[in-house]
Amino acid sequence: MTHSFDRVSVAGILSGALDFIPDAPQVARGMLNMLRSSPDRAWSIGLLLEEQARRHPQRPALRFGEREWNYGAFNAWVNRVAALFEKQGVRSGDVVGLLMENRPEMLVCVAAAVKLGAVAGMLNFNQRDAVLAHSIGLIKPKLMVTSAESVAALETTQYSPLQSTDIWHYWLPNPGSDNKDLERPAGYLDLKQEIRSLPDRNPASTAKVLMKQPCFYIFTSGTTGMPKASVMTHYRWLLGMSGLGMMALRLHADDVLYTPLPLYHNNALTVSWAAVLGSGACLALTRKFSASAFWKEVRQHNATAFCYIGELCRYLLNQPPSQDDRRHRVRVIIGNGLRPEIWQEFKQRFGIPRIAEFYGASECNLGFVNAFNLDGTAGFCPLPFAIVACDPETELPVRDSRGFLQRVPAGGVGLLITEISKRAPYDGYTDDKASEKKLLHNVFAQGDSWFNTGDLVRDQGFRHIQFVDRLGDTFRWKGENVATTEVEAALNQFEQVEQAVVYGVQVPNADGRAGMAALTLRVPLTEFDLQALADTLARQLPVYAIPLFLRMREEHEITGTFKNRKVELKSEGFDPAVVSDPLFYFAGKDAGYRPLDAGVLGQIRDGSLRL
Repeated sequence: MTHSFDRVSVAGILSGALDFIPDAPQVARGMLNMLRSSPDRAWSIGLLLEEQARRHPQRPALRFGEREWNYGAFNAWVNRVAALFEKQGVRSGDVVGLLMENRPEMLVCVAAAVKLGAVAGMLNFNQRDAVLAHSIGLIKPKLMVTSAESVAALETTQYSPLQSTDIWHYWLPNPGSDNKDLERPAGYLDLKQEIRSLPDRNPASTAKVLMKQPCFYIFTSGTTGMPKASVMTHYRWLLGMSGLGMMALRLHADDVLYTPLPLYHNNALTVSWAAVLGSGACLALTRKFSASAFWKEVRQHNATAFCYIGELCRYLLNQPPSQDDRRHRVRVIIGNGLRPEIWQEFKQRFGIPRIAEFYGASECNLGFVNAFNLDGTAGFCPLPFAIVACDPETELPVRDSRGFLQRVPAGGVGLLITEISKRAPYDGYTDDKASEKKLLHNVFAQGDSWFNTGDLVRDQGFRHIQFVDRLGDTFRWKGENVATTEVEAALNQFEQVEQAVVYGVQVPNADGRAGMAALTLRVPLTEFDLQALADTLARQLPVYAIPLFLRMREEHEITGTFKNRKVELKSEGFDPAVVSDPLFYFAGKDAGYRPLDAGVLGQIRDGSLRL
């Protein structure tokens, strides 16, 4: 699909550059921070927090529900938790695993860990069973903090307190919980009780933390199946603060940035918090995103900015129009995945003056940002990148007769790759083999190394890109990356399934790609228990990973290398006029899978049936 604003113009850039004038101090500080940044420098998130607390102790730092903490109180709270972690032996390089929904304590525990030079392992609270166990096993936490709503998830793994006696386990009750929820589960220590008598002074360790040290492990499904833990360093976090925060978002000290996104995502933990902390502004955090409550909470917190993902914007557009749609103080938003086809509608309906769309990934060494307030772009990047030709069949970059990759012409679509250098290091994953798989060598010259993003983008000119699609065996749905092999594993464990092939398909009026599974069965279709399958998937997979569509096939086609062919499956999708095999759609956990015919497809297309 093409759009009228696919190409970037000189006039657009010059017009957008005028927006920098009122925010010149923030832009200048961002540039200075980037120039001063060096992986070996002793500078970190903890030092930045301590600086804000020292200079502006009374400024609001964090809001959650009806409560507010200023920088002085927040930093003191962080220090008490850091004292507890240190008391239990947490040192530089150790991992503190965090398993909870959004809440103030999560951000406090993150800050406490990084002040000690430790790493905060940001576990996805949607995970269960083998997937969650795999994630915890990757990061090997010395200590874990689990909130009440996530205790049941942890109990499905071998890392529960009564089974993992080598890990310190701490527990938090639900925010605002009544007395019946306050009973501490067996094997856990109460974090709130344990920190009450501990000192709130800044730990000496913070001043020794180097920018090159890891601060977080952010989980991504990648392309090989199970989640991978990508490494976020203080260096990349602080560069994000300077580039995305100070130079693009350009918050002021009296701004409030509202984020409904989970803190285990970099959009919340890095983009949002870094922008806030760098400017001494306030972060308004909510437990979960709610389309119906979104603008009410924006007004409640008097927010002037918010962070989004593209799906969030579409959910807001799907809400009935209201006279309150523009009754807010939001002047700028930042996020990724806002699709060009809804960009203008979203901007105009809600009266958003500036959209700082960006492109980035937890493991990617570069980022792009729409700093010039242009429509329909993921922005620009000053560091070296390339958009190269890619074979749609193999989903691999094409090499010429000399063995080098080929750049696409201006305006073309290709695979985005980014050069690895001292200024743009590649931190990779905790798994070295997984890290190496994301690299391309001898790309344009012998000996060079580039990061393969796995994404197709459009070259918009003037070093700007527009996101087009995602390659590989990972598709994005409901704001989450889903690995097809993880879903295939769950399907193949169902005794009536002979073999499952999972892939992503486009759904009308929706962002990303929804999961679809082509199944061959061990039993006749008339005997296949669709409800039992739905129940099994609901137990084993996060809701966003459950396939929305099923296709029953007699046999699967394979390639010469014995891989399942997905190209045709993806292109045929779930249209009964194209697919002769029986089709089903997921109508919800209780309703399970139901037959999909032309009538159902029509409802999906006109929006009367939302999945």
